[in-house]
Amino acid sequence: MMRYPETREAMAALVQPRQVHRDLYINPQVYALEVKHLFSNTWLFVGHESQVPNKGDYYTTQLADQPVIMVRHSDDQVHVLYNRCPHKGTKIVIDRSGNTGKFFRCPYHAWSFKTDGCLLAIPLKKGYDGTGLDQSEAAHGMTAVGAVHNYRGFVFARMAPQGIDFETYFGGSLSSFDNMIDRSPAGRLVVAGAPLRYLHKCNWKMLVENQTDTCHPMVAHESSAGTAVKIWESMEKPAGMKTPPAMEIVAPFVSPYEFFENMGIRTWPNGHGHTGVHHSIHSDYSEIPGYLEQMTAAYGEDRARAILGENRHNTVFFPTIMIKGPIQQLRNFIPLAADRTLVESWIYRLVDAPEDLVARTAMYNRMINAPTSMVGHDDLEMYERAQEGLQVQAAEWVNVQRLYEDGEDFTQEAVLNGTTERQMRNQFHAWVKFMTATLPSEAEATQ
Repeated sequence: MMRYPETREAMAALVQPRQVHRDLYINPQVYALEVKHLFSNTWLFVGHESQVPNKGDYYTTQLADQPVIMVRHSDDQVHVLYNRCPHKGTKIVIDRSGNTGKFFRCPYHAWSFKTDGCLLAIPLKKGYDGTGLDQSEAAHGMTAVGAVHNYRGFVFARMAPQGIDFETYFGGSLSSFDNMIDRSPAGRLVVAGAPLRYLHKCNWKMLVENQTDTCHPMVAHESSAGTAVKIWESMEKPAGMKTPPAMEIVAPFVSPYEFFENMGIRTWPNGHGHTGVHHSIHSDYSEIPGYLEQMTAAYGEDRARAILGENRHNTVFFPTIMIKGPIQQLRNFIPLAADRTLVESWIYRLVDAPEDLVARTAMYNRMINAPTSMVGHDDLEMYERAQEGLQVQAAEWVNVQRLYEDGEDFTQEAVLNGTTERQMRNQFHAWVKFMTATLPSEAEATQ
């Protein structure tokens, strides 16, 4: 496996306008550098504030391979702390969630910390008199991530102390979050249960790319969704029988190429983008009784119809999450190694909306994203085949040039044919930008 100098030039050389080097997917050193630089310099999803509704509530997760705790402090603000005691390094919390009360207590030596991370107490503290403890790293308490931003309930973190601010980083892509949240008559979401969580034996970028890959559904899902559609169409059905929700969910996965071409793709700077500019696989779901009326009462008819008429398919927020606004779903791709990615699929309840909506979302999640899914395993098999195939030494590059145009400008928003691979190229442009932001140049590295 090739070793690279830790320089801007070495990393930038792995991405070309029409292709990217296979080492982005299979090289452990590249993954280690991503943890150190890419994931540190970008904004990563932590969780939703409804997971920690009360003071002292906490939720543990990972930012790439870095364990963190999302906790609600006594001032009602949500903080994100590294899950590590500053004394000996012991993980403070091992439960997925809970309530710690007014402080965290290390299980090893009983050092305690306020829920904002500040050091609260040390047993036998007199033993540190005259040792200069107050000048040590340990005296500062649990370390907070570099920056935290709560966007309408969704909590994000940037691990680097300095870097791009939240609004500049996400820009226009936040409109997808706005649409998802505005689908609640109250303008608010809450988490609906635990996520579906399972391990994929592949690189995280394969999952992210797939979210806007519209040339695979009618191929990869032919044996699952395609078979279900054939069985449904061959069945004798009573006159006037409505299409069941399960078929409304699965059938669009095998729509023809023209459907996906016409749906369109929009890209934003910094690697963000979405499919479904004009329509999507969610466009023709049956109306839920009473929902439009509730939305009209909250927003007025014109605004309500505009919100519900926006049916974006998948919105990718680079580097590691995707949301489906019409069904209030978020998928978090947590990179664990060059060939290991933990996938979490979360669903949310629209506050003050009919419960039938979250029931449909839960059905979608089970059918498409569960470890027992009939559709998601099609994709998983493709990822794992690609992870194996990329070991072939005779071909070093991965092609991403569908509908490529010379001089593409990823600093500008663009709307294009729904089968373009521009969004993949947009992601790799962002990969270089944030991967190299804190790397030295070759000249600097040799000084």
